[in-house]
Amino acid sequence: MATTPLLSGKQVEEDTMPPLHGVVVIALPDHAADGGRDSPSRSEPAALRRAWRLLRLATAPLVVLAAFAVAAHCYGLYSFSFSGGDDWKWGEGRASSFLLPLHPKPKPAGVKAEDSTTAVLPERHYFTSINIGNPARPYFLDIDTGSALTWIQCDAPCTNCTKGPHPLYKPAKENIVPPKDSHCQELQGNQDYCDTCKQCDYEIAYADRSSSAGVLARDNMRLITADGERQNMDFVFGCAHDQQGKLLDSPASTDGILGLSNGAMSLPTQLAKQGIISNVFGHCIATDPSSSGYMFLGDDYVPRWGMTWVPVRNGPEDVYSTVVQKVNYGGQELNVREQAGKLTQVIFDSGSSYTYFPHEIYTSLIASLEAASPGFARDESDQTLPFCMKPNFPVRSVDDVKQLFKPLLLHFSKTWFVIPRTFAIAPENYLIISDKGNVCLGVLDGTEIGHSSTIVIGDVSLCGKLVAYDNDENQIGWAQSGCTRPQKASRVPFFLSRALRSQLL
Repeated sequence: MATTPLLSGKQVEEDTMPPLHGVVVIALPDHAADGGRDSPSRSEPAALRRAWRLLRLATAPLVVLAAFAVAAHCYGLYSFSFSGGDDWKWGEGRASSFLLPLHPKPKPAGVKAEDSTTAVLPERHYFTSINIGNPARPYFLDIDTGSALTWIQCDAPCTNCTKGPHPLYKPAKENIVPPKDSHCQELQGNQDYCDTCKQCDYEIAYADRSSSAGVLARDNMRLITADGERQNMDFVFGCAHDQQGKLLDSPASTDGILGLSNGAMSLPTQLAKQGIISNVFGHCIATDPSSSGYMFLGDDYVPRWGMTWVPVRNGPEDVYSTVVQKVNYGGQELNVREQAGKLTQVIFDSGSSYTYFPHEIYTSLIASLEAASPGFARDESDQTLPFCMKPNFPVRSVDDVKQLFKPLLLHFSKTWFVIPRTFAIAPENYLIISDKGNVCLGVLDGTEIGHSSTIVIGDVSLCGKLVAYDNDENQIGWAQSGCTRPQKASRVPFFLSRALRSQLL
């Protein structure tokens, strides 16, 4: 397209000047000696031409970046075929994405905290619904990024099961996974089995000392894409017939656990191996416990911009772990002298109701809270959580006291040694108001679950954030979010798309 010059050698009348897109020209009057009337300067056309030339040089890199962003966007939307027929087809060849609502588990009926001599920790798990079987039936499953195996209470027959929201899953003989199946080999560590064995047994133990045992089963699972299309796929999971510990609490509000770790048996990995999704998933838990958040399978709902990413450490356990350099309460560092300069492991675990700190950091945090709130007195009679404080004024919700406390800050290594990476836990995401109106700390001592030197980030601190687990790139990312309106991510950042629009108009 030809470009019309801004000014010719002669003065251009204002009503005939061509439209200028993306450029604002400000004309300053030149007050001559003849009564202050405007008089054109001879150097003005040349100055404007130089300014326009510099402006075009400055915006050229921006236009190039926008072009690359659009090309990447188109590459993600189209799959090209060179085998004849149509040159391209919309969306074909791209992995699907699935959106699932999350629901907070209701408070279990039972012993009240004030009637007990030991702490009765209220559970804060979140669950979703998965359809399994033929015909497909719904099952409510706790989301757990800390374990790989999904299991459902099963009539196989059941030895120790609790009454759940749905009837027990009953497998047919052809649903039972044999020992020589690759999934069984993966689960059992490639052990040799006798030829007469007809099933693949499993047993899984959790940090709270509860456990589940059963056999592997394979059945149809139905998911609905974000566009409303139903997809059926094979899924291998645990047919659980023997639960122990807290898993036997009755009545239960869920039917089992949805394993989402980076292990080979997890749901995202199984779907990715079948080419159904990219090996990416995430969750967004609303800050308000009574509100519903959401989770997603696939990468369509991962924001392309504004995320903070940290690498995942490879280890023997199938957990999402990374390392943090220091932990602060506001501007005060909580790391003790013996730990100064040492890296602390951090695990993101949606299957944990609470956040856990190493003992030294935990005790340092309690000391900081007591020093920062002199009007609060520790109330050891409140057994809701291990550390509760009685305020000197009535408190109904965290909103009444959150302004009195500072955020917890987990500082990770900087990107390119310059850009800081911080996971901020606001007071409303680590404080809990008990039934007695006390302010309780939702961060616990990690030694209680065998994590003496590890930070575990649980549900209480994952609220108000979109957290993505990218197993393809081996990284974890997060961004602040209200978690109420899931949106497919734009592949072009806002400032580039706006610049591109102004250049094309």
